[in-house]
Amino acid sequence: MSTMASGALFLLGIGLFVAVVMGTIYIATSRYKLAPSDKILVVYGNVKTGGAAACYHGGGRVVWPLIQHYAYLDLKPMTILINLEHALSSQNIRVTVPSTFTIGVSTEPSIMSNAAERLLGLNQPQIEDMAKEIIFGQLRLTVASLSIEAINSDREAFLRDVSLNVDTELHKIGLYLINVNIIDITDESDYIKSIGVAAATEAIAKADIARSTAERDGRIGVSNQEMEMRTQVANNDAEAVKGEKDAETMKRIYINQQEALAVEGENVSAASIAHYNADLAEKEAEALQRSEVAKRMAQVNIQKAQYEMEGERLRAEEIAREEIAKEQIEIAASAEASRERLIAQGQADAILARYNAEAAGQQAVLEAKAVGYAQLVKSAGGDAKAAATLLMVEKIETLVAKQTEAISNLKIDKITVWDSGNGGESGGSTANFISSLIKSLPPVHDVAAMAGVDLPDYLGTVKDE
Repeated sequence: MSTMASGALFLLGIGLFVAVVMGTIYIATSRYKLAPSDKILVVYGNVKTGGAAACYHGGGRVVWPLIQHYAYLDLKPMTILINLEHALSSQNIRVTVPSTFTIGVSTEPSIMSNAAERLLGLNQPQIEDMAKEIIFGQLRLTVASLSIEAINSDREAFLRDVSLNVDTELHKIGLYLINVNIIDITDESDYIKSIGVAAATEAIAKADIARSTAERDGRIGVSNQEMEMRTQVANNDAEAVKGEKDAETMKRIYINQQEALAVEGENVSAASIAHYNADLAEKEAEALQRSEVAKRMAQVNIQKAQYEMEGERLRAEEIAREEIAKEQIEIAASAEASRERLIAQGQADAILARYNAEAAGQQAVLEAKAVGYAQLVKSAGGDAKAAATLLMVEKIETLVAKQTEAISNLKIDKITVWDSGNGGESGGSTANFISSLIKSLPPVHDVAAMAGVDLPDYLGTVKDE
Protein backbone atom coordinates (compact mmCIF):
# COMPACT_ATOMS: atom_id res chain seq x y z
CA MET A 1 0.00 0.00 0.00
CA SER A 2 2.83 2.42 0.71
CA THR A 3 4.43 1.82 -2.70
CA MET A 4 1.14 2.27 -4.49
CA ALA A 5 0.43 5.52 -2.60
CA SER A 6 3.86 6.85 -3.45
CA GLY A 7 3.33 6.03 -7.12
CA ALA A 8 -0.05 7.72 -7.15
CA LEU A 9 1.39 10.87 -5.59
CA PHE A 10 4.23 10.84 -8.11
CA LEU A 11 1.81 10.56 -11.01
CA LEU A 12 -0.35 13.34 -9.51
CA GLY A 13 2.66 15.64 -9.21
CA ILE A 14 3.66 14.93 -12.81
CA GLY A 15 0.10 15.68 -13.93
CA LEU A 16 0.03 18.96 -12.06
CA PHE A 17 3.42 19.95 -13.51
CA VAL A 18 2.26 19.13 -17.03
CA ALA A 19 -0.96 21.09 -16.43
CA VAL A 20 0.98 24.14 -15.20
CA VAL A 21 3.37 23.97 -18.15
CA MET A 22 0.54 23.57 -20.65
CA GLY A 23 -1.42 26.45 -19.03
CA THR A 24 1.63 28.67 -19.16
CA ILE A 25 2.22 27.79 -22.82
CA TYR A 26 -1.44 28.47 -23.62
CA ILE A 27 -1.45 31.82 -21.86
CA ALA A 28 1.82 32.80 -23.50
CA THR A 29 0.64 31.88 -26.99
CA SER A 30 -2.80 33.49 -26.55
CA ARG A 31 -1.38 36.69 -25.03
CA TYR A 32 1.55 37.07 -27.44
CA LYS A 33 0.94 40.28 -29.38
CA LEU A 34 2.68 41.21 -32.63
CA ALA A 35 3.64 44.75 -33.71
CA PRO A 36 2.67 45.25 -37.40
CA SER A 37 4.98 47.21 -39.67
CA ASP A 38 2.54 50.15 -39.87
CA LYS A 39 1.83 50.29 -36.11
CA ILE A 40 3.60 50.61 -32.78
CA LEU A 41 2.70 48.13 -30.03
CA VAL A 42 2.36 49.96 -26.69
CA VAL A 43 2.33 47.76 -23.56
CA TYR A 44 1.43 49.56 -20.36
CA GLY A 45 0.81 48.60 -16.77
CA ASN A 46 3.48 46.69 -14.85
CA VAL A 47 6.41 47.07 -17.26
CA LYS A 48 10.12 46.93 -16.47
CA THR A 49 11.35 49.58 -18.91
CA GLY A 50 11.53 52.30 -16.29
CA GLY A 51 8.74 54.30 -17.92
CA ALA A 52 4.98 54.34 -18.02
CA ALA A 53 4.84 52.12 -21.12
CA ALA A 54 6.99 49.94 -23.37
CA CYS A 55 6.90 50.57 -27.16
CA TYR A 56 7.71 47.98 -29.85
CA HIS A 57 7.97 48.43 -33.62
CA GLY A 58 8.33 45.08 -35.29
CA GLY A 59 8.38 41.72 -33.52
CA GLY A 60 6.14 41.12 -30.53
CA ARG A 61 5.95 40.23 -26.86
CA VAL A 62 3.76 38.49 -24.29
CA VAL A 63 1.21 40.75 -22.59
CA TRP A 64 0.49 39.21 -19.20
CA PRO A 65 -3.16 39.33 -18.11
CA LEU A 66 -4.31 41.31 -15.07
CA ILE A 67 -1.01 43.21 -14.72
CA GLN A 68 -0.54 44.47 -18.29
CA HIS A 69 -2.58 45.85 -21.18
CA TYR A 70 -1.76 46.91 -24.73
CA ALA A 71 -2.79 49.30 -27.53
CA TYR A 72 -1.53 50.37 -30.98
CA LEU A 73 -0.31 53.67 -32.41
CA ASP A 74 -0.88 54.12 -36.15
CA LEU A 75 2.18 55.10 -38.23
CA LYS A 76 0.25 56.24 -41.29
CA PRO A 77 1.28 59.75 -42.41
CA MET A 78 -1.08 62.68 -41.86
CA THR A 79 -1.23 65.66 -44.24
CA ILE A 80 -2.25 68.98 -42.68
CA LEU A 81 -3.13 72.13 -44.64
CA ILE A 82 -1.78 75.23 -42.88
CA ASN A 83 -3.13 78.52 -44.22
CA LEU A 84 -1.05 81.03 -42.25
CA GLU A 85 -2.43 84.55 -42.82
CA HIS A 86 -1.24 88.03 -41.78
CA ALA A 87 1.93 86.82 -40.02
CA LEU A 88 4.32 89.67 -39.11
CA SER A 89 7.84 89.53 -40.54
CA SER A 90 10.85 91.20 -38.91
CA GLN A 91 9.99 94.35 -40.93
CA ASN A 92 6.41 94.41 -39.52
CA ILE A 93 5.01 93.53 -42.96
CA ARG A 94 2.16 91.02 -42.81
CA VAL A 95 2.77 87.87 -44.86
CA THR A 96 0.45 85.04 -45.96
CA VAL A 97 2.13 81.62 -46.25
CA PRO A 98 -0.20 78.78 -47.37
CA SER A 99 1.54 75.42 -46.96
CA THR A 100 1.06 71.70 -46.38
CA PHE A 101 2.81 69.63 -43.71
CA THR A 102 3.08 65.83 -43.73
CA ILE A 103 3.68 64.36 -40.27
CA GLY A 104 3.62 60.97 -38.57
CA VAL A 105 4.33 59.09 -35.34
CA SER A 106 8.08 58.60 -34.97
CA THR A 107 9.69 55.18 -34.44
CA GLU A 108 12.68 56.63 -32.57
CA PRO A 109 12.69 55.04 -29.09
CA SER A 110 12.65 58.29 -27.09
CA ILE A 111 10.05 59.92 -29.39
CA MET A 112 7.91 56.74 -29.33
CA SER A 113 7.75 57.05 -25.55
CA ASN A 114 6.45 60.62 -25.90
CA ALA A 115 3.81 59.38 -28.36
CA ALA A 116 2.73 56.62 -25.95
CA GLU A 117 2.35 59.15 -23.13
CA ARG A 118 0.59 61.92 -25.09
CA LEU A 119 -1.17 60.40 -28.11
CA LEU A 120 -2.41 57.00 -26.96
CA GLY A 121 -6.21 56.87 -27.09
CA LEU A 122 -6.57 59.91 -29.39
CA ASN A 123 -8.11 59.60 -32.85
CA GLN A 124 -6.49 61.03 -35.98
CA PRO A 125 -8.46 64.34 -36.06
CA GLN A 126 -7.49 65.03 -32.44
CA ILE A 127 -3.81 64.36 -33.21
CA GLU A 128 -3.99 66.60 -36.29
CA ASP A 129 -5.54 69.46 -34.27
CA MET A 130 -2.77 69.20 -31.68
CA ALA A 131 -0.06 69.18 -34.38
CA LYS A 132 -1.72 72.06 -36.24
CA GLU A 133 -1.45 74.36 -33.21
CA ILE A 134 2.27 73.56 -32.87
CA ILE A 135 2.93 74.12 -36.60
CA PHE A 136 1.05 77.44 -36.64
CA GLY A 137 3.08 78.74 -33.70
CA GLN A 138 6.48 77.70 -35.05
CA LEU A 139 5.70 78.95 -38.57
CA ARG A 140 4.77 82.38 -37.15
CA LEU A 141 7.99 82.48 -35.10
CA THR A 142 10.09 81.59 -38.17
CA VAL A 143 8.43 84.29 -40.30
CA ALA A 144 8.89 86.85 -37.52
CA SER A 145 12.65 86.16 -37.38
CA LEU A 146 13.24 86.82 -41.11
CA SER A 147 12.94 89.77 -43.47
CA ILE A 148 10.83 89.73 -46.64
CA GLU A 149 13.98 89.64 -48.78
CA ALA A 150 15.34 86.61 -46.90
CA ILE A 151 12.03 84.73 -47.17
CA ASN A 152 11.61 85.50 -50.87
CA SER A 153 15.19 85.17 -52.13
CA ASP A 154 16.24 81.95 -50.35
CA ARG A 155 13.20 79.67 -50.16
CA GLU A 156 15.41 76.65 -49.41
CA ALA A 157 16.86 78.29 -46.29
CA PHE A 158 13.36 79.34 -45.22
CA LEU A 159 12.08 75.75 -45.58
CA ARG A 160 15.11 74.50 -43.65
CA ASP A 161 14.39 76.86 -40.72
CA VAL A 162 10.68 75.95 -40.70
CA SER A 163 11.44 72.22 -40.78
CA LEU A 164 13.96 72.47 -37.93
CA ASN A 165 11.68 74.53 -35.65
CA VAL A 166 8.52 72.50 -36.34
CA ASP A 167 10.24 69.10 -36.11
CA THR A 168 11.82 69.94 -32.75
CA GLU A 169 8.44 70.84 -31.22
CA LEU A 170 6.64 67.85 -32.77
CA HIS A 171 9.12 65.47 -31.10
CA LYS A 172 7.77 66.56 -27.71
CA ILE A 173 4.43 64.86 -28.44
CA GLY A 174 5.84 61.86 -30.31
CA LEU A 175 5.53 63.14 -33.91
CA TYR A 176 8.06 64.07 -36.57
CA LEU A 177 7.97 66.12 -39.77
CA ILE A 178 8.04 64.05 -42.97
CA ASN A 179 7.70 66.83 -45.52
CA VAL A 180 6.76 70.51 -45.85
CA ASN A 181 5.64 72.28 -49.00
CA ILE A 182 5.28 76.08 -49.16
CA ILE A 183 2.59 76.76 -51.78
CA ASP A 184 3.14 80.51 -52.13
CA ILE A 185 4.26 83.58 -50.19
CA THR A 186 2.38 86.88 -50.52
CA ASP A 187 2.14 90.09 -48.53
CA GLU A 188 -0.58 92.70 -48.07
CA SER A 189 1.47 95.61 -49.48
CA ASP A 190 2.71 93.69 -52.61
CA TYR A 191 6.28 94.21 -51.44
CA ILE A 192 7.34 90.79 -52.74
CA LYS A 193 5.74 91.59 -56.09
CA SER A 194 7.67 94.87 -56.22
CA ILE A 195 10.92 93.01 -55.54
CA GLY A 196 10.11 90.64 -58.43
CA VAL A 197 9.36 93.54 -60.77
CA ALA A 198 12.66 95.22 -59.85
CA ALA A 199 14.58 91.96 -60.40
CA ALA A 200 12.88 91.41 -63.74
CA THR A 201 13.67 94.96 -64.82
CA GLU A 202 17.31 94.51 -63.87
CA ALA A 203 17.50 91.20 -65.74
CA ILE A 204 15.94 92.77 -68.86
CA ALA A 205 18.44 95.64 -68.69
CA LYS A 206 21.36 93.20 -68.43
CA ALA A 207 20.01 91.19 -71.34
CA ASP A 208 19.69 94.35 -73.45
CA ILE A 209 23.27 95.30 -72.64
CA ALA A 210 24.56 91.82 -73.50
CA ARG A 211 22.67 91.83 -76.81
CA SER A 212 24.02 95.25 -77.74
CA THR A 213 27.56 94.17 -76.88
CA ALA A 214 27.22 91.03 -78.98
CA GLU A 215 25.93 93.00 -81.96
CA ARG A 216 28.81 95.47 -81.64
CA ASP A 217 31.43 92.71 -81.46
CA GLY A 218 29.85 90.97 -84.46
CA ARG A 219 29.94 94.03 -86.63
CA ILE A 220 33.52 94.80 -85.68
CA GLY A 221 34.50 91.23 -86.55
CA VAL A 222 32.85 91.48 -89.96
CA SER A 223 34.67 94.73 -90.66
CA ASN A 224 37.99 93.17 -89.66
CA GLN A 225 37.40 90.17 -91.90
CA GLU A 226 36.59 92.42 -94.86
CA MET A 227 39.72 94.42 -94.27
CA GLU A 228 41.87 91.27 -94.08
CA MET A 229 40.31 89.95 -97.27
CA ARG A 230 41.06 93.17 -99.16
CA THR A 231 44.62 93.21 -97.91
CA GLN A 232 45.10 89.60 -99.01
CA VAL A 233 43.71 90.36 -102.47
CA ALA A 234 46.07 93.33 -102.79
CA ASN A 235 49.03 91.19 -101.86
CA ASN A 236 48.03 88.53 -104.36
CA ASP A 237 47.62 91.08 -107.13
CA ALA A 238 50.99 92.64 -106.32
CA GLU A 239 52.70 89.26 -106.52
CA ALA A 240 50.97 88.52 -109.89
CA VAL A 241 52.40 91.56 -111.64
CA LYS A 242 55.74 91.30 -109.91
CA GLY A 243 58.66 91.14 -112.38
CA GLU A 244 57.11 93.45 -114.82
CA LYS A 245 58.60 96.91 -115.08
CA ASP A 246 55.42 98.76 -114.70
CA ALA A 247 54.22 96.30 -112.05
CA GLU A 248 55.83 98.31 -109.31
CA THR A 249 54.03 101.46 -110.38
CA MET A 250 50.75 99.65 -110.67
CA LYS A 251 51.41 97.95 -107.45
CA ARG A 252 52.09 101.19 -105.65
CA ILE A 253 49.01 102.70 -107.17
CA TYR A 254 47.00 99.65 -106.19
CA ILE A 255 48.49 99.63 -102.75
CA ASN A 256 47.69 103.30 -102.32
CA GLN A 257 44.18 102.60 -103.45
CA GLN A 258 43.88 99.68 -101.03
CA GLU A 259 45.31 101.79 -98.23
CA ALA A 260 42.79 104.46 -99.03
CA LEU A 261 40.06 101.83 -98.97
CA ALA A 262 41.42 100.49 -95.71
CA VAL A 263 41.39 103.92 -94.16
CA GLU A 264 37.86 104.39 -95.43
CA GLY A 265 36.88 101.00 -93.95
CA GLU A 266 38.46 101.90 -90.65
CA ASN A 267 36.57 105.18 -90.60
CA VAL A 268 33.30 103.42 -91.39
CA SER A 269 34.02 100.81 -88.72
CA ALA A 270 34.86 103.50 -86.17
CA ALA A 271 31.63 105.33 -87.01
CA SER A 272 29.67 102.09 -86.60
CA ILE A 273 31.34 101.41 -83.29
CA ALA A 274 30.56 104.93 -82.10
CA HIS A 275 26.96 104.50 -83.23
CA TYR A 276 26.59 101.21 -81.35
CA ASN A 277 28.26 102.64 -78.31
CA ALA A 278 25.78 105.51 -78.36
CA ASP A 279 22.88 103.06 -78.71
CA LEU A 280 24.29 100.95 -75.91
CA ALA A 281 24.66 103.97 -73.60
CA GLU A 282 21.10 105.03 -74.42
CA LYS A 283 19.71 101.57 -73.63
CA GLU A 284 21.74 101.38 -70.44
CA ALA A 285 20.32 104.76 -69.41
CA GLU A 286 16.78 103.57 -70.21
CA ALA A 287 17.28 100.37 -68.20
CA LEU A 288 18.73 102.36 -65.29
CA GLN A 289 15.77 104.75 -65.49
CA ARG A 290 13.27 101.87 -65.43
CA SER A 291 15.09 100.33 -62.48
CA GLU A 292 15.03 103.63 -60.57
CA VAL A 293 11.33 104.11 -61.37
CA ALA A 294 10.59 100.60 -60.06
CA LYS A 295 12.55 101.29 -56.88
CA ARG A 296 10.76 104.59 -56.36
CA MET A 297 7.39 102.92 -56.92
CA ALA A 298 8.28 100.22 -54.39
CA GLN A 299 9.27 102.90 -51.85
CA VAL A 300 6.03 104.78 -52.50
CA ASN A 301 4.01 101.60 -51.94
CA ILE A 302 5.90 100.88 -48.73
CA GLN A 303 5.32 104.41 -47.42
CA LYS A 304 1.66 104.20 -48.44
CA ALA A 305 1.29 100.94 -46.52
CA GLN A 306 3.00 102.47 -43.48
CA TYR A 307 0.71 105.53 -43.62
CA GLU A 308 -2.33 103.24 -43.85
CA MET A 309 -1.12 101.17 -40.89
CA GLU A 310 -0.52 104.35 -38.86
CA GLY A 311 -4.01 105.60 -39.78
CA GLU A 312 -5.53 102.30 -38.66
CA ARG A 313 -3.62 102.52 -35.39
CA LEU A 314 -4.80 106.11 -34.77
CA ARG A 315 -8.39 105.17 -35.61
CA ALA A 316 -8.18 102.23 -33.20
CA GLU A 317 -6.86 104.53 -30.44
CA GLU A 318 -9.67 107.04 -31.11
CA ILE A 319 -12.29 104.29 -30.94
CA ALA A 320 -10.75 103.03 -27.69
CA ARG A 321 -10.88 106.55 -26.17
CA GLU A 322 -14.52 106.95 -27.24
CA GLU A 323 -15.39 103.57 -25.72
CA ILE A 324 -13.69 104.56 -22.43
CA ALA A 325 -15.55 107.91 -22.38
CA LYS A 326 -18.82 106.11 -23.09
CA GLU A 327 -18.19 103.66 -20.24
CA GLN A 328 -17.34 106.54 -17.88
CA ILE A 329 -20.61 108.33 -18.78
CA GLU A 330 -22.57 105.12 -18.24
CA ILE A 331 -20.87 104.54 -14.87
CA ALA A 332 -21.57 108.15 -13.78
CA ALA A 333 -25.22 107.87 -14.93
CA SER A 334 -25.61 104.57 -13.08
CA ALA A 335 -24.09 106.08 -9.92
CA GLU A 336 -26.41 109.13 -10.14
CA ALA A 337 -29.43 106.86 -10.64
CA SER A 338 -28.38 104.77 -7.64
CA ARG A 339 -27.95 107.92 -5.55
CA GLU A 340 -31.40 109.22 -6.56
CA ARG A 341 -32.94 105.82 -5.79
CA LEU A 342 -31.31 105.83 -2.34
CA ILE A 343 -32.57 109.39 -1.66
CA ALA A 344 -36.10 108.47 -2.77
CA GLN A 345 -35.97 105.30 -0.70
CA GLY A 346 -34.81 107.32 2.33
CA GLN A 347 -37.62 109.86 1.87
CA ALA A 348 -40.19 107.07 1.49
CA ASP A 349 -38.82 105.37 4.62
CA ALA A 350 -39.06 108.70 6.53
CA ILE A 351 -42.69 109.28 5.43
CA LEU A 352 -43.58 105.70 6.32
CA ALA A 353 -41.90 106.09 9.72
CA ARG A 354 -43.84 109.35 10.38
CA TYR A 355 -47.14 107.71 9.43
CA ASN A 356 -46.29 104.70 11.58
CA ALA A 357 -45.46 107.02 14.50
CA GLU A 358 -48.73 108.97 14.05
CA ALA A 359 -50.70 105.74 13.82
CA ALA A 360 -48.92 104.43 16.90
CA GLY A 361 -49.71 107.68 18.77
CA GLN A 362 -53.38 107.55 17.77
CA GLN A 363 -53.53 103.91 18.74
CA ALA A 364 -51.98 104.75 22.12
CA VAL A 365 -54.54 107.56 22.67
CA LEU A 366 -57.42 105.28 21.75
CA GLU A 367 -56.08 102.51 23.98
CA ALA A 368 -55.72 105.00 26.86
CA LYS A 369 -59.29 106.25 26.29
CA ALA A 370 -60.55 102.68 26.18
CA VAL A 371 -58.86 101.93 29.51
CA GLY A 372 -60.28 105.15 31.01
CA TYR A 373 -63.81 104.39 29.73
CA ALA A 374 -63.55 100.86 31.11
CA GLN A 375 -62.51 102.20 34.53
CA LEU A 376 -65.35 104.80 34.39
CA VAL A 377 -67.95 102.14 33.63
CA LYS A 378 -66.47 100.03 36.41
CA SER A 379 -66.71 102.95 38.88
CA ALA A 380 -70.38 103.48 37.81
CA GLY A 381 -71.17 99.96 38.93
CA GLY A 382 -71.02 98.57 35.45
CA ASP A 383 -73.79 100.90 34.21
CA ALA A 384 -72.59 102.16 30.82
CA LYS A 385 -75.49 104.64 30.59
CA ALA A 386 -74.54 106.21 33.91
CA ALA A 387 -70.93 106.45 32.79
CA ALA A 388 -72.03 108.23 29.59
CA THR A 389 -74.16 110.63 31.71
CA LEU A 390 -71.07 111.46 33.77
CA LEU A 391 -69.10 112.18 30.59
CA MET A 392 -71.93 114.40 29.33
CA VAL A 393 -71.96 116.29 32.57
CA GLU A 394 -68.25 117.08 32.07
CA LYS A 395 -69.05 118.52 28.65
CA ILE A 396 -72.07 120.74 29.77
CA GLU A 397 -69.77 123.64 30.59
CA THR A 398 -68.19 123.43 27.16
CA LEU A 399 -71.63 123.29 25.48
CA VAL A 400 -72.86 126.33 27.39
CA ALA A 401 -69.67 128.15 26.51
CA LYS A 402 -70.18 127.34 22.85
CA GLN A 403 -73.82 128.64 23.00
CA THR A 404 -72.68 131.81 24.70
CA GLU A 405 -69.94 132.25 22.13
CA ALA A 406 -72.54 131.90 19.37
CA ILE A 407 -74.64 134.74 20.90
CA SER A 408 -71.61 136.93 21.53
CA ASN A 409 -70.54 136.71 17.92
CA LEU A 410 -73.87 138.07 16.69
CA LYS A 411 -73.51 141.64 15.37
CA ILE A 412 -76.68 143.63 16.31
CA ASP A 413 -76.38 147.16 15.04
CA LYS A 414 -79.86 148.20 15.97
CA ILE A 415 -82.67 146.88 18.21
CA THR A 416 -86.19 148.02 17.53
CA VAL A 417 -88.78 147.23 20.16
CA TRP A 418 -92.49 147.27 19.38
CA ASP A 419 -94.45 147.57 22.54
CA SER A 420 -97.46 145.30 22.58
CA GLY A 421 -99.13 147.66 24.91
CA ASN A 422 -99.78 145.19 27.70
CA GLY A 423 -98.92 147.90 30.21
CA GLY A 424 -95.55 146.59 31.32
CA GLU A 425 -96.89 143.26 32.40
CA SER A 426 -94.26 140.70 33.12
CA GLY A 427 -91.46 143.18 32.98
CA GLY A 428 -92.30 145.17 29.92
CA SER A 429 -91.74 144.65 26.23
CA THR A 430 -87.91 144.79 26.38
CA ALA A 431 -87.77 142.15 29.07
CA ASN A 432 -90.10 139.97 27.08
CA PHE A 433 -87.82 140.23 24.06
CA ILE A 434 -84.74 139.14 25.99
CA SER A 435 -86.66 136.32 27.62
CA SER A 436 -87.88 135.12 24.24
CA LEU A 437 -84.35 135.27 22.82
CA ILE A 438 -82.98 133.12 25.64
CA LYS A 439 -85.80 130.67 25.26
CA SER A 440 -84.88 130.28 21.60
CA LEU A 441 -81.57 128.59 22.59
CA PRO A 442 -81.82 124.83 22.89
CA PRO A 443 -82.03 123.84 26.50
CA VAL A 444 -79.29 121.72 28.02
CA HIS A 445 -81.74 118.89 28.65
CA ASP A 446 -82.72 118.89 24.95
CA VAL A 447 -79.11 118.66 23.92
CA ALA A 448 -78.52 115.79 26.32
CA ALA A 449 -81.68 114.09 25.06
CA MET A 450 -80.37 114.31 21.49
CA ALA A 451 -77.33 112.36 22.68
CA GLY A 452 -79.59 109.80 24.46
CA VAL A 453 -78.53 110.91 27.94
CA ASP A 454 -80.84 111.76 30.91
CA LEU A 455 -79.40 114.44 33.13
CA PRO A 456 -79.75 114.03 36.91
CA ASP A 457 -82.52 115.85 38.70
CA TYR A 458 -80.23 118.26 40.51
CA LEU A 459 -79.59 119.93 37.15
CA GLY A 460 -83.27 120.79 36.87
CA THR A 461 -86.04 119.44 34.74
CA VAL A 462 -87.74 120.49 31.56
CA LYS A 463 -91.31 121.78 31.97
CA ASP A 464 -93.96 120.90 29.52
CA GLU A 465 -95.81 124.00 28.34
